[in-house]
Amino acid sequence: MPALGCCVDASVSPPLGNAFSWDSSLPAPELFSSGVPPATNAAAVTAGSHWSTDLSSALYRVDGWGAPYFSVNSSGDISVRPHGTDTLPHQEIDLLKVVKKASDPKNLGGLGLQMPLVVRFPDVLKNRLETLQSAFDMAVNSQGYEAHYQGVYPVKCNQDRFVVEDIVKFGSPYRFGLEAGSKPELLLAMNCLSKGSADALLVCNGFKDTEYISLALVARKLLLNTVIVLEQEEELDLVIDISRKMAVRPVIGLRAKLRTKHSGHFGSTSGEKGKFGLTTTQILRVVKKLDESGMLDCLQLLHFHIGSQIPTTELLADGVGEATQIYSELVRLGAGMKFIDIGGGLGIDYDGSKSSNSDVSVGYGIEEYASAVVQAVLYVCDRKGVKHPVICSESGRAIVSHHSILIFEAVSASTTHISTQPSSGGLQSLVETLNEDACADYRNLSAAAVRGEYDTCLLYSDQLKQRCVEQFKDGSLDIEQLAAVDSICDWVSKAIGVADPVRSYHVNLSVFTSIPDFWGFSQLFPIVPIHRLDEKPTMRGILSDLTCDSDGKVDKFIGGESSLPLHEIGSNAGGDGGRYYLGMFLGGAYEEALGGLHNLFGGPSVVRVLQSDSPHSFAVTRSVPGPSCADVLRAMQFEPELMFETLKHRAEEFLEQGEGEGLAFASLTSSLAQSFHNMPYLVSSSSCCFTAEANANNGGYYYYSEDNAADCATEEDEIWSY
Repeated sequence: MPALGCCVDASVSPPLGNAFSWDSSLPAPELFSSGVPPATNAAAVTAGSHWSTDLSSALYRVDGWGAPYFSVNSSGDISVRPHGTDTLPHQEIDLLKVVKKASDPKNLGGLGLQMPLVVRFPDVLKNRLETLQSAFDMAVNSQGYEAHYQGVYPVKCNQDRFVVEDIVKFGSPYRFGLEAGSKPELLLAMNCLSKGSADALLVCNGFKDTEYISLALVARKLLLNTVIVLEQEEELDLVIDISRKMAVRPVIGLRAKLRTKHSGHFGSTSGEKGKFGLTTTQILRVVKKLDESGMLDCLQLLHFHIGSQIPTTELLADGVGEATQIYSELVRLGAGMKFIDIGGGLGIDYDGSKSSNSDVSVGYGIEEYASAVVQAVLYVCDRKGVKHPVICSESGRAIVSHHSILIFEAVSASTTHISTQPSSGGLQSLVETLNEDACADYRNLSAAAVRGEYDTCLLYSDQLKQRCVEQFKDGSLDIEQLAAVDSICDWVSKAIGVADPVRSYHVNLSVFTSIPDFWGFSQLFPIVPIHRLDEKPTMRGILSDLTCDSDGKVDKFIGGESSLPLHEIGSNAGGDGGRYYLGMFLGGAYEEALGGLHNLFGGPSVVRVLQSDSPHSFAVTRSVPGPSCADVLRAMQFEPELMFETLKHRAEEFLEQGEGEGLAFASLTSSLAQSFHNMPYLVSSSSCCFTAEANANNGGYYYYSEDNAADCATEEDEIWSY
């Protein structure tokens, strides 16, 4: 490679003329003898000849955001520690082995699930819940607090049946309850808590109508520990009226609008102008009305919410202290207060920075959070001479985020291509077609290259390209000539080292469906290759999804990066048959519930994985294929069975029934039927149920293979007749 090809890494760059040889009458750039120089911003990634899993762990900050559940193992794969710090070495789970088990065809011992894939680890969920409970128990015991803590899981974070049922089961010894914000959430909470602790709270938040309040009072009749939290003052009249008609003594809470709030996106729901809650004036009117109705003893809970992702314990203590003052005043006014519900806000460190100045990090751990809450409540209550209340929290994000991992595949990547350098004769012909201004730019470019004036080269290169584009638009330059000019300008950029080194990695995913918070407000999640971490990542890339939308990409990453260090995708790269898997971590809260059907891409396949004593340390206890094309079409009011019949009849009408066409018709209709049953995402050639045979025997149609049908269809699926 000429000297200029190495100038990116050189401490003193040689003059540009060293890499160009110019004909005296026709300047012709000759930039590289072979290859493309490494990009400047990739130098830190590729520096040094040795690479290790420790370097990958540091590069992707795995020990920061992943501890104590995720690490890089000696094989270069992401390892899951299902019991957190209590995980023994033989209990660690290789995530790549889970993915292979899920995605391999059934005839090879796999489950035949299609990507993308959500992997749930109930053991991690259990550990998160126990860690939260343990932190509060420690704070209560160490500070001499005279009541206890019992958590409440807000089901809006992830309403998946098995997630909610797991939380109720794991939390039963700790009186862990559920919070609902809508009528269907209330119904599922009632159902799940029927198998939980009798003392577990069922907190009813959100806007309420007659039906919602009636349903909450039915839950009370069923001996569920139900609390109706007033979000609006008007709801009180409904509660009083309906409870009398149903002869149920309600337990009432109220949500207070605090003055304390934090800035940023996650603090927008708090403060005096927040969407929910009552002002101090409204609180006093509620107390008065309850007193006049002989129901002041029913007011037993104070709820508030500072905002999600509370950045510091100082802000937390300030808000809890303010709320406890309100609680103490309600006690003084005669309310039958028992509970203080501090809402959500326990933050997740998405980028591992432990920073209090970021929406994707927090400057504390769970133990510090619990200690700050207990201390703030204790201090105010002791000063006011008020009995210590039961402390509740609605820490959904902190409980469910870690247990769920989204796995998806990068199927291809854009490549940097250097065209063959035009010959001197070709360049002479090209220059002769340029107008006077473009020709002057070309010659000025050559002169600046000889002098080694980089900035001037770029200036004339840009001017040359723009002038040639204008010539192309007016028809005086053909497409081959325009391509030749583009190549020349690209050579200049690469030689100087300012060409964009970032590739687009095309991933089998919909950002809108699976990472809606990134699209909606640039929420960042750690995204990491789940294997090949014993190899040096030599590329940088952004992730471009399958959707026909320019917003369907991930181009911001933790650590303030606009691209991600990645590996080359090849046919046998990494020893995994060319498959390249990425994982998005800490996305167990909200993403699945918020995902839509943009471009009719449905949700991912799902597996539940428990730690076991099997050879691979895990067992898949449940697997569910993602929604099929028929499923997402039904969601949009189409009828897939009728659609298939329409297409089948059209095939009967327009396919000539000549010799050999009977097989073509059967193949066509079979493939159409199976298309409705497959997921909308891309299928790799190694696992696809269809094979393209573009020859005379089948007319080039895709056909459905009975031999591997089970790999793409569940047992319940019925392949439509043809």
